[in-house]
Amino acid sequence: MRLHRPRLAVAAVLIAVALPGGCTGVGGPQPGASVHHHEHGFVNTTPGDPRPGLWARVSFFASRMFATTFAPRTAAYPRVEHAGRALRENHGEPTVTWVGHSTLLVQLEGANVLTDPQWSRRASPFSFAGPKRFMPPAVAFEELPPIHLVVISHDHYDHLDATTVRRLAAAHHPRFLVPLGMKAWFADLGIVDDVDELDWWEARTVRGLTVTFVPAHHWSQRTPSDTNRRLWGGWVLRGRDRRLYFAGDTAYFDGFKEITSRLGPIDLAALPIGAYLPAVIMKPSHLDPRQALDAFADLRARVMVPIHFGTFDLAEEPLEEPPRLLEQLARERAVIDRVWILKHGETRRW
Repeated sequence: MRLHRPRLAVAAVLIAVALPGGCTGVGGPQPGASVHHHEHGFVNTTPGDPRPGLWARVSFFASRMFATTFAPRTAAYPRVEHAGRALRENHGEPTVTWVGHSTLLVQLEGANVLTDPQWSRRASPFSFAGPKRFMPPAVAFEELPPIHLVVISHDHYDHLDATTVRRLAAAHHPRFLVPLGMKAWFADLGIVDDVDELDWWEARTVRGLTVTFVPAHHWSQRTPSDTNRRLWGGWVLRGRDRRLYFAGDTAYFDGFKEITSRLGPIDLAALPIGAYLPAVIMKPSHLDPRQALDAFADLRARVMVPIHFGTFDLAEEPLEEPPRLLEQLARERAVIDRVWILKHGETRRW
């Protein structure tokens, strides 16, 4: 343990300084460009809660780094064990499978799509420190069906994992759809030809699916020097008669209503519900279960699937609390039959 403390201290400081987020350093607006484009990066365009002070941010991220490394919490979530055969044999049914955290396997119109794939042990720039899985991926990487498309919401380590991306590129050669500013990161991994960058409201057609990048209220950063240099957002996948919205990571904002008004009714909304305490740190960029249900209502979606919980210890709420609180609130609002709290590895037809 003693050998690791010096480098852990350095890591904690780097994380504490690197992760606060915000718009500092992106310069002013670009004349003639969309309002979220600034000279050196991107900004949110909707009002949000103010960032906490520097000391609050440093204290929080340093304490989280220490806790997740030296005193990690654990929790046991229900899990569906399967060998992946049904997923590989599905060539047309619209299904969704929760692999864990924000990783979903979406099967639609014969296409197999992964959202924010994360199969690694930690969600961290360091192999020796930072949030570690307390639930393993519910679908083994080797059991995946052929992956045709991967969508990335933003560049945080629990959503964009270099090891997983390399494995997918080598084993499946999928098309990667990513936010503006991220193509260079993929090029550094040797992935050049199969990556498309999109701005908000831009779309691509992949294997019969229309895939649109939509706004979110969040931020981006992987190092101390690249705050908000890459865009962030969610994705809408549209087939012939199904629409799925994957929020990625976002605070509550007015944009949910605009997504539905622009792109039509949402059948399945995958909305984050975890990492919401302390609110002074998390509320400017994350949803809590109550806000996720508000977003669900704004979207006028048929079904909600919660994500961004039950896998990594990212914040201070009890690890088992997000789905319990979501279920309680969904019952109070009489929408419990439309809120699918999936088990790890569970597949549902939608």
